[in-house]
Amino acid sequence: MSEPIRNKKLDMTAPTPQNTPANNAPISSHAQQPGVASIKEEDHLDRAAAASIFAQNPKLVSMIQGKLGSLVGRSSGYIEALPAPVRRRVAGLKGVQKEHTKLEGEFQEEVLQLEKKYFAKFTPLYEKRAKIINGAAEPTEEEVKAGEAEDEENEDEEEAGAKTSAPSDSAANENVSGIPEFWLSAMKNQISLAELITDRDEVALKSLTDIRMEYLEQPGFRLIFEFAPNEFFSNKSITKTYFYQEESGYGGDFIYDHAEGDKIDWLPNQDLTVKIESKKQRNKNTKQTRVVKKTVPTDSFFNFFNPPSAPKDDEDDADASSDIEERLELDYQLGEDIKEKLIPRAVDWFTGEALRYEELDDELEEGDFEDEDDDEEDDLSDDRDEDDESEDEDDGSKPKQEAAECKQS
Repeated sequence: MSEPIRNKKLDMTAPTPQNTPANNAPISSHAQQPGVASIKEEDHLDRAAAASIFAQNPKLVSMIQGKLGSLVGRSSGYIEALPAPVRRRVAGLKGVQKEHTKLEGEFQEEVLQLEKKYFAKFTPLYEKRAKIINGAAEPTEEEVKAGEAEDEENEDEEEAGAKTSAPSDSAANENVSGIPEFWLSAMKNQISLAELITDRDEVALKSLTDIRMEYLEQPGFRLIFEFAPNEFFSNKSITKTYFYQEESGYGGDFIYDHAEGDKIDWLPNQDLTVKIESKKQRNKNTKQTRVVKKTVPTDSFFNFFNPPSAPKDDEDDADASSDIEERLELDYQLGEDIKEKLIPRAVDWFTGEALRYEELDDELEEGDFEDEDDDEEDDLSDDRDEDDESEDEDDGSKPKQEAAECKQS
């Protein structure tokens, strides 16, 4: 539904063969064709030298990246050099493409409306789920039987797995209301969220009663976290809103623009996003010591509600700008994971069943790539095998003698 973050607008022209020179490069007749071995050796040395130079000159890397970025989308002169009738046909193709782009925008808009239509049908199910989790209602017999039937199907698929005996129903268990720590458990099974949750956060997240989502009138969505009264903050709900740009991206997709989070009203000395550091200082004259306490930011899931701001166009520090871009990407992906994965299939994340499908997706993605060094390693291993075979042939007369010596000992 949406494209990755794009905060910087580039002066793009129609796609052209970017590296096609206007004039043919001169060809030297004195070139000597290198052998395979020399190619490998020179390539290895060139890479090592380049890596060393770049490691010692980060400003050089930044400058090169800036220069290369400024070349993106620029015409190489190829189109301009075409005959006039051909250029006229290319212009006609652009007109056809413009109509295609318009239809893509309409398609994405209809997809969004379809999502909203079915979200309205999902909402009563989410409300029923919240009531069961918080002890305000019990599931019907039909719902329980449907869930047990699915569990039996999963057990049949996992015959090799060890089965644990169900705990016995006791009076203490019967008095439990709802499903305690449901959302905390579900979030800790969602890998991207689990990495953000600290031990201190867990205590506060135990009071999380529901996570909801709603669409905005404009392109975008809002995540709503509802909490029971707790010792950390007074908010009954904390929201985070994701906004898209008004203009559609290439292909008609919505482009993420920025996010805004609610201010958390922390109770005194309960802010989980900061920690207090104590440092001893000694007076040079009196030799007396004192303890200075300082509040510093710290890792916490609740930093999620204070998203980073997009870098400005006149940002000079390329490294800082790149770091902010990465944080924006991560922040947006977390919102998408909550919207597309956690909320629709919360019970599967609570039980951990969703992890099986996540691992399957990861394996499929990893299977699409191959290590470039595999061929070289195979060649090296083949060379070693040949060397070992040659050594065995040279020593072919020795084993009998050694065996005889072994017998004498």
